[in-house]
Amino acid sequence: MSGYQSVFRRVEVKFMLTAAQYRALIPVLEQYMVPDDFFKSTISNLYYDTPDFRLIRTSLAKPKYKEKLRLRCYNVPEEDSQSFVEIKKKVDGVVYKRRADLPYGQALDYLAGEGPGGDSQIFRELDWFLRFYKDLSPAMFLSYNRVSLRGREDKNLRMTFDRDIFWRVDHLDLAEGAWGQDLLQPGERLLEIKIPNAMPLCLADALSELGIFPVSFSKYGAAYQTWLRQQLTELRIKRYA
Repeated sequence: MSGYQSVFRRVEVKFMLTAAQYRALIPVLEQYMVPDDFFKSTISNLYYDTPDFRLIRTSLAKPKYKEKLRLRCYNVPEEDSQSFVEIKKKVDGVVYKRRADLPYGQALDYLAGEGPGGDSQIFRELDWFLRFYKDLSPAMFLSYNRVSLRGREDKNLRMTFDRDIFWRVDHLDLAEGAWGQDLLQPGERLLEIKIPNAMPLCLADALSELGIFPVSFSKYGAAYQTWLRQQLTELRIKRYA
């Protein structure tokens, strides 16, 4: 994936689609959207957090400013596969993302404080992030199969459909492949519309006619809350066993 984009500023609007809504929406989108350069992909992520999950707990409190750190690969990586170290920030509803690429093995060493990164401005931001949160380590694996579209006329308009959203809190190595607990119900897809500013009115109308409305949803946040509920359930079972 050469010539990748390293800096993003955009608004991200999310929608949860049933299988029926997805089937109804795809024919409608043909007049607005076309496949992008990476039409179909499997994306795997390691989310880094503190032992007490400080980053995701802060994010779930919905402050005006929040941030996350993740390591991302496309498909199952080997030691020298390209990977992306990403900081994702959200400020007053606007998403800012910075990412830098490293071979997968080198990225793991860098994030563990055991190897070099780079001398770019993005690496300086990453270095500061790692110094500020001193006890970061892999906290959760998340992967999904994605279909990506871009605007037929406006190439800055992007839409992604994610399914098979798997998560796990053990075996935190992207090289072990995409498996875990599925975050969605059968047939569901998470739609994200990524836009520089406002959504085109025609697209908003098309979604409304199909009963598709925005939702507040974070993959990492939803998986963390699911895991937390499971932990509490296990504690109750042990208490009354």
